[in-house]
Amino acid sequence: MSCPALPDGFDFTDPDVLQDRVPFPEFTRLRQSEPVRWIAQRPGISGFDDAGYWAVTRHADVKYVSTRPELFSSNLNTAVIRFNESISRDQIEVQKLIMLNMDPPEHTRVRQIVQRGFTPRAIRSLEDALRSRSHRIVETALESADENGSFDFVTRVAVELPLQAIAELIGVPQEDRSKIFDWSNKMAAYDDPEYAITEEVGAEAAMEIVSYAMNLAAARKECPAKDIVSRLVAAEDEGNLSSDEFGFFVILLAVAGNETTRNAITHGMHAFLTHPDQWELFKRERPVTTAEEIVRWATPVVSFQRTATEDTELGDARIKKGDRVGIFYSSANHDPEVFDNPDVFDISRDPNPHLGFGGGGPHFCLGKSLAVLEINLIFNAVAEAMPGLRLTGDPRRLRSAWLNGVKELQVSTR
Repeated sequence: MSCPALPDGFDFTDPDVLQDRVPFPEFTRLRQSEPVRWIAQRPGISGFDDAGYWAVTRHADVKYVSTRPELFSSNLNTAVIRFNESISRDQIEVQKLIMLNMDPPEHTRVRQIVQRGFTPRAIRSLEDALRSRSHRIVETALESADENGSFDFVTRVAVELPLQAIAELIGVPQEDRSKIFDWSNKMAAYDDPEYAITEEVGAEAAMEIVSYAMNLAAARKECPAKDIVSRLVAAEDEGNLSSDEFGFFVILLAVAGNETTRNAITHGMHAFLTHPDQWELFKRERPVTTAEEIVRWATPVVSFQRTATEDTELGDARIKKGDRVGIFYSSANHDPEVFDNPDVFDISRDPNPHLGFGGGGPHFCLGKSLAVLEINLIFNAVAEAMPGLRLTGDPRRLRSAWLNGVKELQVSTR
């Protein structure tokens, strides 16, 4: 008798699972035996009135779903695979105003406007400022260490550069960065009881971001500056974002640009300190391939979802119109059909066709170049100022249905 691919009742989106670990053994079994597998759920537990979702675990299949928005919609049920069961359908519908949850052609229109702020020239223009900020962040962390040289890498280092990069990018005063951090945490951490965040508090935080961003947009329309906000909202004759569209774009930045890069940096530091040969290699050679391997290894977004727009087949599965389909990037990024020794952290890995920035298609990460720049800059700064950094405790993981998050990582310079 063969062993079942999964334990009875196993659900990849159960927040208790990700609080403990990324379920790599279960992903491996599914890729080998049932790469597109129906995962049953109690109706309503994810905020959706259905019986579950299809788990897509192979690299090729995740790419297939990602690149066919006409078959697999981000808009019908949003890209978030699991909300709190207390969420209302009206609250889910509001999420559709975020670009992540749009389909073409509306997604195409908004993305064409927004990408003005993410051109290679725009990202290069931030590099000197962010390099300087990276060194200041690391120096401040050193100064904050206790008498044993210990500090929390997450709060002292990993959170800071993504927040400051967003502030630099859209012209948010640096003194307001803590507000963005607090609001984005409340939006993303609703599954973690430590934060005691309800759906209502999360929704209020989202509205705080929207309101803040709309006021910023209104100010730039009145008095344009040389920043991305002015380019996105003030060019009336060239197509622009409305104030509320800009507000929802800032929500996307706060979560997609802040939470994900913060967690990539944290997982990257943990990987270096548990793979000392790779840390020595980085300090010695600074391979240009480093950031891509950190993102593959970390895969901060474990999964997003799509919804089938018609009956279709994927692998041996017959997917019906209206079925939700979970695309599991963490599994795809460890697919041995694509990666040699996928369970090895190797910063010289090349090529590295990981899906940590999405599986291609219209929703490929707009901020990839900025994230890579931030990762490179912060680890260069850490390597120069804290070359002997070591772990003093295990990571404390976030309880989440879809984020591979770390709340705390204690380290020491001694």
